[in-house]
Amino acid sequence: MTLEPWQWALAAGGALLVGVSKTGIAGLGMLFVVIFAQIMPAKQATGLVLPLLCFGDIMAVASYRRHTQWRYLWRLFPWTAAGVVLGYVALGRMDNRQARLLIGWIILGLLALHVARRMRAATEVPEHAWWFAPLVGVLAGFTTLVANAAGPLMAIYLLSMRLPKMEYVGTGAVFFLLLNLFKVPFMVHLGLINQSSFSLNLLLAPAVFAGTLLGRKILVKLDQRLFENLALGLSAAAGLKLLF
Repeated sequence: MTLEPWQWALAAGGALLVGVSKTGIAGLGMLFVVIFAQIMPAKQATGLVLPLLCFGDIMAVASYRRHTQWRYLWRLFPWTAAGVVLGYVALGRMDNRQARLLIGWIILGLLALHVARRMRAATEVPEHAWWFAPLVGVLAGFTTLVANAAGPLMAIYLLSMRLPKMEYVGTGAVFFLLLNLFKVPFMVHLGLINQSSFSLNLLLAPAVFAGTLLGRKILVKLDQRLFENLALGLSAAAGLKLLF
């Protein structure tokens, strides 16, 4: 895969953001998705980004695994796997515009649900409803397969669980490592991960690792409220970007 110098610069910046999003500022995911979509067609960019995400996930799990809250993950895994399969089936039948609009509305809808949750009494919190984890799980699996865009959905889910920032990052790290590894065979079968794209992944890997180190330094300096507001704000921006 041959890139122009400006494309290399964008790719390196995108890879750096992958690392930062995994160990620091959650919610940056859609930024690097947009960056890689400027370099190549959207579907091809999805295949290129996935191994970079796996590199970042490995570093994040190594850093924060002791903070993982498994009880929140077991609720999601079966539903997320079902969503990945649905996304695999849909990817060959939807064009880029249809997928983008659908994911944008999903993100904004769940964001509105979370904001409503903040305004309610504790006894009315919707995440205790039986449908909350299955809904987020299926939608996260679907959107991550179609566009690597599950980050905003998981941000809303983990914030709804009221996790402190370290537990938030540790739980999200394990979830995304397992999810992204599960997606790899599907993307290979679709031809979106191949020898050429993976060679580029290896060249960009140092930027991902540098981003994870930067993200760790950023995370320890963020207070909990600022962390939550950044995650919500970036999720809202991601949803609006997809729509407009």
